[in-house]
Amino acid sequence: MRRLNSSSVRSAFTLIELLLVLVILGILAAVIVPKFAGRPEQARKSRAQTDVKNIETALDMFETDNGRFPSAEEGLQALITQPGSLSNWHGPYLKGVGAKDPWGNPYVYRYPGTQNANGYDLYSTGQDGKDSSGNEINNWSQK
Repeated sequence: MRRLNSSSVRSAFTLIELLLVLVILGILAAVIVPKFAGRPEQARKSRAQTDVKNIETALDMFETDNGRFPSAEEGLQALITQPGSLSNWHGPYLKGVGAKDPWGNPYVYRYPGTQNANGYDLYSTGQDGKDSSGNEINNWSQK
């Protein structure tokens, strides 16, 4: 009979050692992954809130110069390009904020507003893109 050398017997990992390493990696993943998983969505919400505030500021400047807010027909485009009939327009009032929210949906502007009876409604429909789903980032519940 051949005699096995002690160094040749221990040349591979046992199944128990491999399972132990997998369990340790699983525990680490369970602890670390949730901490980073929600960050992109949180960043999108924060950007949408900032965009809404920037658009509000631009709308207030438009109203100061022209004595009124843009009509629903003019929309937010009136902050970027001059509507034909306004002689006191000193825009563009809005730079760096696109017409779309971080989820690729257009910002919704309504004047006169239904939530702000004496002003306008401005909001993003949020991640799901549905109006009135409760996920909106708006100018009436942030105040």
